[in-house]
Amino acid sequence: MHLLTTLKDILLDVYDVTPFLDDHPGGDEILILATEKDATEDFEDVGHSQNAIDMMKDYYVGEVDSSTMPRKNTYNKPPSSTSSAVAQASGSSSTNILTFVLPILILVLAYALYYFANKKVAVSFTHL
Repeated sequence: MHLLTTLKDILLDVYDVTPFLDDHPGGDEILILATEKDATEDFEDVGHSQNAIDMMKDYYVGEVDSSTMPRKNTYNKPPSSTSSAVAQASGSSSTNILTFVLPILILVLAYALYYFANKKVAVSFTHL
């Protein structure tokens, strides 16, 4: 365990890559997910070209003390719509059936009322 840290370990370079979002070869989502955290590992893991490293100076803003930053990214992805739909479908099968059957029952009832209402009128005219 190293107890001594150098100034370079404490200060992190800050870049504003907003103008580069549309041009980033990996897409803007990659850059957005790397915001508000130390993205050094993310950048190095990809194995960027020397050209990409040289471009960074165009987006350099300054330095920030790393002790003021959160240790981990606090962003939590919302559950995907497919997993929530599966969970919802499995937990409420009676609701799904009711949603399907209820409109059909209403249509059948409306037709029956219409049919019998017209039948009574026809019968009452025949007795006159």
